[in-house]
Amino acid sequence: MAPLKTSKVSSMSPAKRFVVEVTDSPTTGPVYRSAIATEGPLVQGGDTCWDNFRMSVDKYPNNSMLGQREILNGKAGKYVWLTYKEVYDTVMKLGNSIRSCGVEDGGRCGIYGANCSEWVISMQACNAHRLTCVPLYDTLGANAVEYIINHAEVTIAFAHEKKVPELLKTFPNTTKYLKTIVSFGDVTPEQREEVKKFGLALYTWHEFLVLGENKQYDLPAKKKSDICTIMYTSGTTGDPKGVMITNNSIINVVVGMNRVLQENVNEPFNEKDVYFSYLPLAHIFDRVIEEILIRHGGSIGFWRGDVKLLTEDLGALKPSIFCAVPRVLDMIYTGLKNKISSGSLVKRSLFDIAYRSKLDRMKKGMKHTEAAPNFDKIVFSKVKQALGGNVRLIICGAAPLARHVETFFRVTSCAYVIQGYGLTETCAGSFLATPDVMNMTGTVGSPVPNVEVRLESVFEMGYDALASTPRGEICMKGETVFSGYYKREDLTKEVLVDGWFHTGDVGEWQPDGSMKIIDRKKNIFKLAQGEYVAVEKLESVYGGVPGIDSIWVYGNSFESFLIAVLNPNKAALERWAEENGIPTRDFNSLCENPRAKAYVLGELAKVAREKKLKGFEFIKAVHLDPVPFNMDRDLLTPTFKKKRPQLLKYYQNTINNMYESTGTNLQSMRQPRCQRFFMSSKP
Repeated sequence: MAPLKTSKVSSMSPAKRFVVEVTDSPTTGPVYRSAIATEGPLVQGGDTCWDNFRMSVDKYPNNSMLGQREILNGKAGKYVWLTYKEVYDTVMKLGNSIRSCGVEDGGRCGIYGANCSEWVISMQACNAHRLTCVPLYDTLGANAVEYIINHAEVTIAFAHEKKVPELLKTFPNTTKYLKTIVSFGDVTPEQREEVKKFGLALYTWHEFLVLGENKQYDLPAKKKSDICTIMYTSGTTGDPKGVMITNNSIINVVVGMNRVLQENVNEPFNEKDVYFSYLPLAHIFDRVIEEILIRHGGSIGFWRGDVKLLTEDLGALKPSIFCAVPRVLDMIYTGLKNKISSGSLVKRSLFDIAYRSKLDRMKKGMKHTEAAPNFDKIVFSKVKQALGGNVRLIICGAAPLARHVETFFRVTSCAYVIQGYGLTETCAGSFLATPDVMNMTGTVGSPVPNVEVRLESVFEMGYDALASTPRGEICMKGETVFSGYYKREDLTKEVLVDGWFHTGDVGEWQPDGSMKIIDRKKNIFKLAQGEYVAVEKLESVYGGVPGIDSIWVYGNSFESFLIAVLNPNKAALERWAEENGIPTRDFNSLCENPRAKAYVLGELAKVAREKKLKGFEFIKAVHLDPVPFNMDRDLLTPTFKKKRPQLLKYYQNTINNMYESTGTNLQSMRQPRCQRFFMSSKP
């Protein structure tokens, strides 16, 4: 790779602390790369995910690789581990069994269920035999599993025992392609009979492993350009989109993220590291992190798949690496703050003094390990215990982390805290913040070495990539960008233009070269827990509720639930009020009536259940506006389309009040459980 040449810095360019300018464009804005990109190949010693695993088997055969808690007499005990060599041996058996079922090179294998050892072993068997791994993830919608099996033409599916009934519900619509189901656990006689009716085969995990015992299949040659996995993600039309990801993309992002962390974290990953796997492997974030751990010979311990038991598993595992979505850190933060505020005056005062002192020193440039070592031992060790006691690296992704929460954990966790940014289409980690640089708090950091980034103006939203403060749609190009949407060339062409992937997210370059996410170009966004919401689809569903003239659904990446502003039908709401003995002379007052709001929420929930919406798609609070959305208030276009930025500006105070009051009520209902989850310092 030729040396990067930095063009002359214009007044519109960020300072070159973390990025270098590759090219300058008078129309689209400069293109930037990471300042730590160096000469020479980024990837060395293996082009595929199979190489990533196989080389670690050779190097760390006796290291613990995959661990799960043993269950004795219904109670969870210690973590029991499989070594890299033991996992490899099982992968080879499983691969032979898969091939014995007639699944050939290039076939597609579905995996359905919570993270576990069998999930990873199934994935590695796909890698070994050049099969495409297709995660089946049901939160994409009620019919998503059926759609994905048919769209990807999945012929064999591995599933958690609890998910086998869900697969059977897709019959007969999926039996054109699906021929074999393997349960990670037991199967019932009734399930065997049901599968037999449709000519399919159903096995337990151990039964299936026996199939290939006396058979041997050569491993096909694998290339970095092979499609390693097809991950389905939300679409505005309702049907998930199959994101095709190559071996090359995954390996490049693994090495790129590692390069960044090596520059900023003392020994970021090593063979002694333990990672807590609870974020879905069906998402690219967790998949990439686990590939990094495998590359370094680290250990991956799985939760039991039950959120109520999450922190018990966390305490038993005591991981050194912890990844989270903002919602998880928000819950821990809230629990810790409540525990602090309920302590004695002396304890509260000591915590405040320690917090302010350490934060002040970190703002002056001191590393978190040097800013207040005594306070770390005396005061902040309890925060560390909430994460198991050994965590030294926290990575947060999937949605923006609130600045005050990020600051809190940078100060109190006694760990490196890093916020990142990426999409399934960019194979997760495209940006990573720099720990111990407090000015970078609230941003997603700078690009990793294997991508180029530019902003593209969005003039209709008032964003100019060539302004003194550059703002625009984030566009990325590089080895980690996906190959396209499976069987959807039309959608691929919409987002991939001349090799540049258009993310739909609006960013703002910061003076030091870090990126801040400030808006969303398209009407699809993530909630704080990382779930995508296609807002226009929901407005179409909720707009069908009798008695609603118009509805605007709102959410953002800092909140975990949706709210709505709607125009109720005057006659319908007054009729309901009369039937329920509520005065109807003043329609404005009726719209403010708590019983009226509760009634409308109930009607919205009813249609949400009828349409089988997911829990995060339910509306949790409403504001009833007696005045219809109109052009006079600049809330609609001349063609009666909603002007979302103007709606947000107009109802900002209302939105703030709804989130504050509803969030407080929801938190008060959850708080005892949150405290049980995160407050115990005991394993």
